[in-house]
Amino acid sequence: MSRKTVAVLPGDGIGPEVLDAALPVIDALGLPLTLERGDIGWEFWRSEGDPVPQRTWDLIGRSDAVLLGATTSKPGREALDDLAPPLRDRAPHYVSPIIQLRQRLDLFANLRPVENHLGGTPYRFCVVRENTEGLYAGLDWSRVPEPMWPLVAEHPNARRSGPDGTAASVRMLTRHGLDRILRFAFEHARAHGHPLVTLADKPNVLRHSSAFARERLEEIAAGYPGIEYEILNVDAVALWMARRPERFGVIVAENMFGDILSDLGGGVMGGLGLAPSANIGEHGNYFEPVHGSAPALAGTGRANPLAAFLTIGLLLEHLGFTEAANEIRGAAAHVARRRDRVTYDLGGTSTTGECAASVLDALGAAALGAAPSAYTAAVVTVGDELLRAALEDSNASEASRRLAARGLPVRIRHTVGDDEAAIADAVRAGLGRDDVVVVIGGLGPTSDDVTRVGVARALGRPLEHREEAWQGVVERLTRFGVAVHEDNRRQALFPEGARLLPNTGGTAWGCRVDVQGTTVVMLPGPPRECLPMLDTVLRDGLGHLPEPDAVSTVFRRTLGLIEADAAAAVDTVVRDQGLSVKPAYRWHYPYVDIRVDCPPEAAGELAKRLDAVLAGHVVTDRERTAVQELAALLAGRGLALHVEDRVTGGRLGAELAAAGGSVEAGSGGAISAVLDATWDTGSREHHTGTVRLVCTVSDGAGERTSELTVPNRGPEVADYAAQFAAWTIARRIPEETV
Repeated sequence: MSRKTVAVLPGDGIGPEVLDAALPVIDALGLPLTLERGDIGWEFWRSEGDPVPQRTWDLIGRSDAVLLGATTSKPGREALDDLAPPLRDRAPHYVSPIIQLRQRLDLFANLRPVENHLGGTPYRFCVVRENTEGLYAGLDWSRVPEPMWPLVAEHPNARRSGPDGTAASVRMLTRHGLDRILRFAFEHARAHGHPLVTLADKPNVLRHSSAFARERLEEIAAGYPGIEYEILNVDAVALWMARRPERFGVIVAENMFGDILSDLGGGVMGGLGLAPSANIGEHGNYFEPVHGSAPALAGTGRANPLAAFLTIGLLLEHLGFTEAANEIRGAAAHVARRRDRVTYDLGGTSTTGECAASVLDALGAAALGAAPSAYTAAVVTVGDELLRAALEDSNASEASRRLAARGLPVRIRHTVGDDEAAIADAVRAGLGRDDVVVVIGGLGPTSDDVTRVGVARALGRPLEHREEAWQGVVERLTRFGVAVHEDNRRQALFPEGARLLPNTGGTAWGCRVDVQGTTVVMLPGPPRECLPMLDTVLRDGLGHLPEPDAVSTVFRRTLGLIEADAAAAVDTVVRDQGLSVKPAYRWHYPYVDIRVDCPPEAAGELAKRLDAVLAGHVVTDRERTAVQELAALLAGRGLALHVEDRVTGGRLGAELAAAGGSVEAGSGGAISAVLDATWDTGSREHHTGTVRLVCTVSDGAGERTSELTVPNRGPEVADYAAQFAAWTIARRIPEETV
């Protein structure tokens, strides 16, 4: 393909930021494109009196496509006030850059794709908005013109108000405008495999102009016999876009209705940070993420770049680079669904640059034939008895352990009752986002076993009878002399296209279905049946997922730190080491545990850095308490420990004994300790204020005192004191004896 030129117009606010973050994708894909930057936006209005200078029009004229970041527009009075003083005398008329582009290039079609990039129920449709006429045709008067007054005066409110008290706008629909936007809609539907075109209008109120639109629709549709069409009230379209977006293909509307529906489409898909757009016309085009210039976000690094990536995908598709466009869409969707490296509007904490880097990472991994390595799973357990706590949900825990061992850590677990809608919602939430969704329970023959119906509803597939499963049910029941009831037939119903999982221990077969990059596994409830079936799937049925990378765990148990302080220090270490991993923190009185899973080659350096920033607080690198560590040292070295415990009432000695240690004489030498405390503030008896713990340890080499001030939160402060004393004593044992 010959080399093409793209005019890049960064514009105002966050426009330059999102384009700078996303444009490296062009080089990453090695596309034959020349990018030329041009000037547009508010700063050029202020300094030159024209937001689209002539040099920019010259660039647009020699380019094959225009990529626009965002522009700022203000009302006429504010625009005039913002002008440079020398320009105010000439008082140029301000016209928005967007309006200029659409009018001068005759960009009659605004295209807004809407797709479920966040996962859930599959949907893919678009809104096609007519740009040049309708209620935005410019036929708008603050005082009704005299020639129009006889028409307007037919309304009683106008007669009461008079011409000077009546404003009016005209919705103009023309054969030329309707025919070309409808033809564009049908052509887009045919090119993208949409079976339905919906004209969103208001035929029950705007009877005559809507009848004209219907007439043009019917004539244009006749040229596309393979595509169905319909006319719906625009308010009904808005309702069904929100409730059942999967029912639509191409929605086409006049200017105002299309304006409203296209922004609603952005909301349906998760926000304007995911919404791309294209404006196509007779003499040019421009492609723009529709989030606007968002001046409050400019320079903060918080803007979402995903809409810019998706907009570049639209541009590339328009230029004929369909494969590259699909790769960008796939990478952006992967990042959006994972949501582990996204910006604040999608619930993340990543910067614009970090989010953009994650898209490029996903794109690079896909180019190598591998999916990005951040795999996740979801577990859904079903049963009213689980919600009533009449039965322990052991299946969820066991499934989580097995999935984690396969390199699929569980992102979320749902426990739902025997309710079809609740099951469907829980499964739907993982589609396209998690690699595996495991659904357990509710596959029996009774009327309350509705899991298979809920799963089919989530997948958008009908249930179908599978004879091999039915024969398996009949054979097992017959073998044990159990009557076969008609109700047992529901155990042979599975979502259309499912791959069956035979049950060697019961009548309820399971199945698996692959949809939107997610494997949904449906299993019966009894543990002796579902867990072996899950093991089989994890061992033999996930060949499309790579084996997990080797991982090393760096673990530190700390004392005397609060979670926030620990996280601040550790997060900095992980970031500075360049690791894209997420540390885990667990507070369990009196400890804060820190766990970081990382590549094996990074573990040694990470451990050294953590020990440096956590110095003076690390108790152990194993999941043992300070008392357990001390007990092991005493027993292993044959040391005698003598403790004067003035705080815990003998708890330290009791816990040591329980851990296998002893305070009795040993053969390897003796250590003595004094544990004391002072209540500097608050009340000891009423558990307020703080308590200062003091432990002095003596051995043959001398004496050492350690102190720690902790909240006097309750009787459990004695537990804190016991662990603090054990930790202090253990650190005093000389290296040569350890």
